[in-house]
Amino acid sequence: MRNAPDSIKVPSFVSISMQILPLWPISMALSQLARDLLRTHPQILNRIDKYQNQKFMLDITDLPFALLLDPAQARLRAFRRSAAPEADARISGTLAAFLAMLHGVEDGDSLYFSGVLQIEGDTSAVLALRNALDDAELDLSEEIARALPLLAPPLRLALAPLERLTGLHLRRVPLEVY
Repeated sequence: MRNAPDSIKVPSFVSISMQILPLWPISMALSQLARDLLRTHPQILNRIDKYQNQKFMLDITDLPFALLLDPAQARLRAFRRSAAPEADARISGTLAAFLAMLHGVEDGDSLYFSGVLQIEGDTSAVLALRNALDDAELDLSEEIARALPLLAPPLRLALAPLERLTGLHLRRVPLEVY
């Protein structure tokens, strides 16, 4: 049986240790991932259409920072919550909820209506983004493996044990598995 995304949290020792990390390398890596994703899946920008210039704050509540997604600039940057800029929309929830939704394990509407994800601001922009990501059927582990081909074999070997250890959905799994 699967754990509910709201019951899975990043361990506090991981979150606390991440508080001392400088955010610029995280932002650089995430922005490169965003550029690679949009180059590989250009339909995402087409699908969000008029919301391409919106800024989305992804507030991953069990991490010590929030992420600002700027689709038009293909930028995903990390900010300390106290220094986070304004955004057109904010989506808040645990890392487990974001990954489960992104990998198609959980439905975004269900996560929202159950209170696992909270949305503020332009809900139509959030819906367009969610639909675009759903349609792209992303697998972050494969996207990272494509971006870092030398690390792909050990990454793929580590995924199943990491998923068992953390309870996080780190890759897209066919629905019939569940």
